Parts: sequence; C-alpha cells; structure tokens
Amino acid sequence: MFKNILIPVVDDMLTTKNMKLITDLVKADGANVTLAYISDPRAPFVYAKKVSDYKISDASHKKACEQHAKEVLEKALKLVGKDVKAKVHHEFNATVYEGILEAAKKAKADAIMMASHKRTGLKGVFMGSDTHAVIVHSKLPVVVV
Repeated sequence: MFKNILIPVVDDMLTTKNMKLITDLVKADGANVTLAYISDPRAPFVYAKKVSDYKISDASHKKACEQHAKEVLEKALKLVGKDVKAKVHHEFNATVYEGILEAAKKAKADAIMMASHKRTGLKGVFMGSDTHAVIVHSKLPVVVV
C-alpha cells in the first residue's frame, strides 16, 4: 500500500514493543522507512544575572542537538532491525509538527506513521498533541499506533 513511510522518532517511543509493532506493519507493506528526529533550532533561554553568564551559543546548541539526534536515530535503527530498509533524517524546526511535515516532504514519504502519546489532563490541554497537529495539517495519510 505505502512505499515510503516517515516515522518521527522521540525518546520515549523507543521501546522494543513500539518499534516491533511499527516494524511489523512496515514489513507487511514492504515499505521503505525514514526515521526522523525533530530538534528546536533555538538555544534554550537561560535566566542569568548578567549577559556574560549566558553560555549556550547557537552553534553549541546545534552541535548538541545533532549529537542527541544521532544517538536517538541509531537506537531506533537497531530496534527496527536489518529486515527493514531504513534511512535517517534530522530536521530543525521550532514547531514539531511542522518539522515532521517538512521531513516527510524531504523524504518523499507517501505516509506518516507515528505514536500517540496519550497526554491527558492539564498536560494534554497545555502541551497539545503533535500527533493531532500532524493529522490536521498533513496532506499525507497518517497512521497512529
């Protein structure tokens, strides 16, 4: 059905159970996979008594993000296994859902498969759902696992 699926990867999704479910679905379809990690390009704001105490530069933030994304994506590749043809992609975007949609465009994906985080209560109200935002804004089919 799908030939190229984008799978946005976040740290808490990287469980054997989640990745096995995704891998089984992908294998059944015979699709290629692009695992994507989205990083915020803006260095975190740190409250300091004076400007000289602010020590996080944009360059060091970007380097830290790239290293973290590399580690997360390597872990995801191991969990996906060698039976699935997979590539990785690291995208910088301040808005996670926009980063996912941009990664899907760059990967030439024909579907997006992502996990539901099931945020509830106040956390769900204030943080919203990246999965929901992708569903609302995507022109591609979105498979939620």
